[in-house]
Amino acid sequence: MRFVSRILTGAAIATAVAVGAPVAASAATVGAATTGASWGAYHSSDHKASALGQVDVAKKSYKTWHWETFYKKVKVCWKDKHGNKHCVWKKKSFKKKVWTWKHDYFFTVDSTLTNHKWWGKKKYVCAWETFKVVNFNGSTYLKSFKNCGKGGADYSFSGKNAEHIYVDVSRGNYGGPQGFHSGWKAVYHA
Repeated sequence: MRFVSRILTGAAIATAVAVGAPVAASAATVGAATTGASWGAYHSSDHKASALGQVDVAKKSYKTWHWETFYKKVKVCWKDKHGNKHCVWKKKSFKKKVWTWKHDYFFTVDSTLTNHKWWGKKKYVCAWETFKVVNFNGSTYLKSFKNCGKGGADYSFSGKNAEHIYVDVSRGNYGGPQGFHSGWKAVYHA
């Protein structure tokens, strides 16, 4: 009988471990979320260049700490030269480690830039897309791609903590955009 109860106990433990393992694994990833959204198609003002794509954003959360100053009242006592005891309340500062959650948002922008007219005036043989990334801290940067060949070309870039991403589709030469701008079109908004 003892042998049978040991087998049943072992089976119960194995079942509990098998059921609990996925729960433990998912608890480690709490706070990580991924979203994806399509954008475009956006066209240059002469409709000879177009861009469309997708933005994927993954939220990663982590704990960090910093020192904070707190104050408490403490009773300070002393005896004077006559032996009389005197006490006063004074404010005393102390530092304490404080933990807070922080979040980073990692993004990847994928695009297909199509050049509908790859011949003609050299000034306008290329399709251009210029991305403007505005971060949560207010800083801004640009990322540009060109397609001077026939048809579509795929591009991708990544970063983190973007609040807004815009794209301007235009026509240009091998060196840069020259005209027929679409204006800033929304790609992503946090």
